[in-house]
Amino acid sequence: MAIPEKDLTLHPCFNVKAAGSCGRVHLPVAPKCNIMCNYCNRKYDCVNESRPGVTSAVLTPAQAVRYMEQVVEQEPRITVAGIAGPGDPLANPTETLETMRRLKKKFPNIIFCLSTNGLNLPRYLDELIDINVSHVTVTVNAIDPEIGMKIYKWVRDDKIIYRGYKAAELLLERQLAGIEGLKERGIIVKVNTIIIPGINSGHVPDIARKMSELDVDIMNCIPICPVAGTSFADLAEPEKDEVKKIQALASKYLPQMKHCRRCRSDAVGLLNEDRSSEFSSCLNACSKLVLPVSESRPYVAVATREGMLVNQHLGEARRLQIWGQKEGGYYLVEERRTPKPGCGPKRWKELSEILQDCRAVLASSIGDSPRKILEKNGIIPVECSGFIDAGLAAVYGAEDISVLKGRRRGLAGGCCSGGGGGCG
Repeated sequence: MAIPEKDLTLHPCFNVKAAGSCGRVHLPVAPKCNIMCNYCNRKYDCVNESRPGVTSAVLTPAQAVRYMEQVVEQEPRITVAGIAGPGDPLANPTETLETMRRLKKKFPNIIFCLSTNGLNLPRYLDELIDINVSHVTVTVNAIDPEIGMKIYKWVRDDKIIYRGYKAAELLLERQLAGIEGLKERGIIVKVNTIIIPGINSGHVPDIARKMSELDVDIMNCIPICPVAGTSFADLAEPEKDEVKKIQALASKYLPQMKHCRRCRSDAVGLLNEDRSSEFSSCLNACSKLVLPVSESRPYVAVATREGMLVNQHLGEARRLQIWGQKEGGYYLVEERRTPKPGCGPKRWKELSEILQDCRAVLASSIGDSPRKILEKNGIIPVECSGFIDAGLAAVYGAEDISVLKGRRRGLAGGCCSGGGGGCG
């Protein structure tokens, strides 16, 4: 299938002709992952390794915009802003979507892309369109669950962890549905496949054929990068000749990306002139910034019973406290009634209107329906528990929001390069 040239000309990963003149920046705002790959090492705060899923720091959405400003000033050839980890962008939907919404306002001409394992992709198809994501990479390592179960230790769907055949089957089901949904919406899709000797190396052409049936635009066959501490650490990296043979077989079905550099989650610059090491000090400095809140959304809503702790489910809250930031701390602005329960999605749309001057809402638990509607309306839903001041500190930029969430309950996904070894 011919790749639409007009849609690919400025993206160096999708168009080899652009690789020498157009740059990309990966914004590391997504630390959590919802799958565990046998080639994945969850240690992501690496400075000297050049492989997918590593970064020298993690940013909040506000910090990511500040970092982007500095990157573009020093590297004007940047045409693409992508999110590829260090975990999976759609396992961190709040941070990912908020980052891209902010960038859309600040850099309306930039190309937006993300790289995902696809598990949560069907849930966020419309949101990706709303924020002008034009390129998505999905890592598909198997279209046979019998093979997939050898690659993935577990898959976590919301609070349920699946293993074995069921895990691989669920992941594949979501990947296929997600890719189909992307193509229906006119989004350019690249599929990354990690070549794992003895596991899926002979299966890659089958993957290419299936992806072609889904109208995928391009495929990237990436040789596994054995990493210490993983189940596949002792596997040998495929030889170049073997990779070329696999690419040749897969090219019968899909055009092949052959200029991949297995980029870090904080990659910046041209593919052949990566400057992530140069920008690492800038990235780390931005990750420590306490940034002012947008003037249009200066407040944070809190679900609390007594005004000291975040300890109420959003659906149970009849009133929300509205908090603001002042020099040296925070102050209670007022209390607002929430819409009456029992109205379904309408209730959460009304709540979004009530909280239109709030950038986030803190609650001990938030359901999927209110979460999606709040996110779509630019309000960050944050599940946490503990002192209100600690939650406010996280939202106002003094801490990473994902750290705050971690205080509520252990996260089975942790932090990893589970975007599947894929870069933007």
